[in-house]
Amino acid sequence: MKILDSHWLEGAKIIESPFFDQRVNDADVSLLVVHNISLPPGQFGGPYIEQLFTGKLDPNAHPFFEQIHKLRVSAHCLIRRDGEVVQFVSFNTRAWHAGVSQFAGRKNCNDYSIGIEMEGTDFTGYTEEQYCSLSQLTMCVMKKYPQITKQRVTGHQYIAPGRKTDPGLTFDWSKLFALIS
Repeated sequence: MKILDSHWLEGAKIIESPFFDQRVNDADVSLLVVHNISLPPGQFGGPYIEQLFTGKLDPNAHPFFEQIHKLRVSAHCLIRRDGEVVQFVSFNTRAWHAGVSQFAGRKNCNDYSIGIEMEGTDFTGYTEEQYCSLSQLTMCVMKKYPQITKQRVTGHQYIAPGRKTDPGLTFDWSKLFALIS
């Protein structure tokens, strides 16, 4: 696994999202944020996450989708339950994943972060394949963007406390950090 000069991940499934913009300073990629997502909530597989991140989610496909189908959100990558990596936004541009957020006193994490979604919930354990893919992806990101260190890998719950809870209590940070050391 490696990040190409184009800032796309070699070997990833590419589905380009329209929900991104240019970074204020593209040399300032210095944070990696881990999230979780499942659509419909608590269900895995299917096309719905990809549809949400590309603005094509059918509000009639599930009652929950009526509430979220107009959201303009994205992440740089999604890691499916089987470990497949799907990339939506190039790493040198700003995906819309963090919302109102701050890290180490600095606001607007989207400006300087890379967002990685894990297919999962706050209460469902993640798979070995996901940890394997996440650790490989994290090491690639750290190599390409050396301002991202282990201390600058965090969860959405820590950059938006009280507003977000992902990747949740079942996410094993010790396991991830052991795999990337």
